[in-house]
Amino acid sequence: MIGIAGAGAFGTALAVALARAGREVRLWARDPGQVRQMQETWRNDRALPGVDLPQTVSVHAAIREICGGEALLLAVPMQALGGVLAHHSEIGPGQPLVACCKGVDLASLRGPVALILARLPDATAAILTGPSFAADIARGLPTALTLAATAEGARLQDLLSTPTLRLYRSDDIIGAELGGALKNVVAIAAGTVIGAGLGDSARAALMTRGYAEMVRLATALGAKPETLAGLSGLGDLVLTCTSAQSRNFRFGLALGQGARFEEGITVEGVATSRAAVRLAAEQGIDMPVTAMVDALASGRIALNDAVGQLMRRPLKQE
Repeated sequence: MIGIAGAGAFGTALAVALARAGREVRLWARDPGQVRQMQETWRNDRALPGVDLPQTVSVHAAIREICGGEALLLAVPMQALGGVLAHHSEIGPGQPLVACCKGVDLASLRGPVALILARLPDATAAILTGPSFAADIARGLPTALTLAATAEGARLQDLLSTPTLRLYRSDDIIGAELGGALKNVVAIAAGTVIGAGLGDSARAALMTRGYAEMVRLATALGAKPETLAGLSGLGDLVLTCTSAQSRNFRFGLALGQGARFEEGITVEGVATSRAAVRLAAEQGIDMPVTAMVDALASGRIALNDAVGQLMRRPLKQE
């Protein structure tokens, strides 16, 4: 049995993909109303409309009912992960815990695996990340992800891979965490450029310079550069900077257009930009794109001023 904590779009899509591959899956949602709706309709129309749940997926309101299996996937928003771990003592080190979220915890400046281990030092913890949209996974479209783990990596890779979901194994947890987190910040910048009508050339420049920032910060914190060049870094960056399916890209579009963004949608890149600015300051690293995203998202700077400041930066060698 595989437990999945979090019935958002990604958690539900993983449940569908794993169940279609013959796994028994138990899915937990914190909202009892959502649990009842899914149990009655075999769909999660709130998070992933139009997708039927296989019969081997059971939906639960009590998190203890999904624990104790071969693995527990934590598919909750990054900023909610600490609270879920703190308030649900049923989540313990008795099974591998696989983080399925992207970001940096604002309170502790930790990534998801580090946050798990701070709470449960004896746990086997891993992260599943990479270029993926929940709708694509649920439709059975070919998707490749990174599974970063320092223990049980091969077993988890086999357990969580399916005919349409291909997992590549890594032991660089820090690189996988930061690649998945920081690319969301660059995606906001890319969306802002397109929303403001600044063109594809400007988007390409921001993606490139944003990627350089990702590598600088991640390697300073112990990541391997090649991890950032893989699925969990460059691969995810390309996807989220070029598709309106990305919530972070759509948020940037709204910023660039001066429009209101969709209510109730989690945009992990906003919190990550704030956390990354703090981490960069601690490391003495220059991250101008990240700093501008943080300033724009918090309303501390106007778009024209942000563009002007980036373009007036001193000329230098690439």
